Amino acid sequence: MDEQRKRVYGYRHEILAGANSKQLLLDMIDEQIDYYLDNFLARDYSSQSFAQWVSGQFGVEYDARDFRGMDFKAAEQFAQDEAERQAEVQILDSIEENLPEEEEASEWNWEALAKMVNLRWNLNVRDRDLKKLGRDQVADELIEQAREAIRNKSCEEGAKLLDPDFGLQSACAWVHYKFGIMLELDDVRSLEPAAFKELVREKALAAYEEKEAEYPVIAALVRYTTRDASNQKRYDRESLVEWARQRFHTELSVDDLRNKQREEFRELLIEVSRQDQQRANAALAEVKNRVDQLFDGGNAMAGNGALSALVSWANEQFSEKFDADEFALLDRTEIQDRIDAAVEHYYRPEIRRMERALVLQILDSAWKDHLLSMDHLRSSVGLRGYAQVDPKVEYKREGMRLFDTMWKSIGERVTDLIYKVDQLSDDFVSSVWVGGEAVKETGPSASEIAQQQQSAIDSTNTPQKQEPIRNRQMKVGRNSPCPCGSGKKFKNCCMRVGG
Repeated sequence: MDEQRKRVYGYRHEILAGANSKQLLLDMIDEQIDYYLDNFLARDYSSQSFAQWVSGQFGVEYDARDFRGMDFKAAEQFAQDEAERQAEVQILDSIEENLPEEEEASEWNWEALAKMVNLRWNLNVRDRDLKKLGRDQVADELIEQAREAIRNKSCEEGAKLLDPDFGLQSACAWVHYKFGIMLELDDVRSLEPAAFKELVREKALAAYEEKEAEYPVIAALVRYTTRDASNQKRYDRESLVEWARQRFHTELSVDDLRNKQREEFRELLIEVSRQDQQRANAALAEVKNRVDQLFDGGNAMAGNGALSALVSWANEQFSEKFDADEFALLDRTEIQDRIDAAVEHYYRPEIRRMERALVLQILDSAWKDHLLSMDHLRSSVGLRGYAQVDPKVEYKREGMRLFDTMWKSIGERVTDLIYKVDQLSDDFVSSVWVGGEAVKETGPSASEIAQQQQSAIDSTNTPQKQEPIRNRQMKVGRNSPCPCGSGKKFKNCCMRVGG
């Protein structure tokens, strides 16, 4: 639990301290692409999928290797033959269990035998009919009925699973669901798995950059929406125009939006945002170029005031207050990261803030659910001692399995939502709204964040000692005079009414 807390709170601290939120999300996207595409493009994915599906049809465990290289007809025949073979074994075993030869016939459990075959192969036999057949003939009858039931089951629905392109089709379907990217099968059929994954990464990055352009407009439309007397949505076009002027430094007028429908002026604003995206990318490229010049291809800074010139340029361009003396203590990567963050804050404050809020919200929710699961596990793991298993070892093993599952679910949920920003709730979008001007927020310092996280860890590690309940009033005996002055004994007066 201590290791899990350190990982979760350390990750939160990294985000709150100003980590590159876009890079965190791109790392999650890469992990999702590697995990799912490695699965879909694996050699045995098609046969494994068919094996799992046909196992559910016949109630028999199959191995993917059993169907490797088979066409559908051969696979169907193999599955039926194996199901019939196992049906014979199961029926004979059930007869031995319920109609043992060493016991009297009056003790045989014909009802249990009939119930087993009915449930297993969806038959409709009755125990009294089986009893009429007798023990010597009942096996042949039940085996034949089970075989007939197996032959009557069609595997046609599973035929598509053995299609040579099934894994590739599944990969393309996942890419479309996850990133909204359409891939034509003929265009990717000849690609090796590594090349396919690289293509998906490039398209996923391009799709994400499009979301960067769309999100400020989505947030602004939410922010500047009002409702009239009939509760119909109305967009405050004047406020939208003023916001766009400040946000994108563009010359829009109310007349540009006045006669346009919602989708039309939404697309107009997104196009303006795309142009701003280009300026942001150009600024990032300029930062890289200037940092390269500062270090002149090596690790040592150039002299002659090159650092001061870089800091002055960055402060002027992005409304920052960088200090040359502070930058002198940083290495090349740290300097570029600091200025890149200023570029992102200047040009794309809305989505950067939304990314942080989204990751933190999902992380906190998943962590609370995980803590509850760990409490349930702690309460139940002791029962595993009856199975000759050390409860402490099981608690650690199951706890790490639950934690790994939680961590993977965070990446899945974040990457699902980040490509569907237009489906985020209005309340969430409003809660992370950034106004038209890029104003740097003043957050807690790194030391304050560390203190908060350590306090949270300490509070979960060490339970607070509760003070005992004490009665500090004067104690009156049952037979003593009542304090109210009535002259009666306490037990006959105020004691009866709780006095």
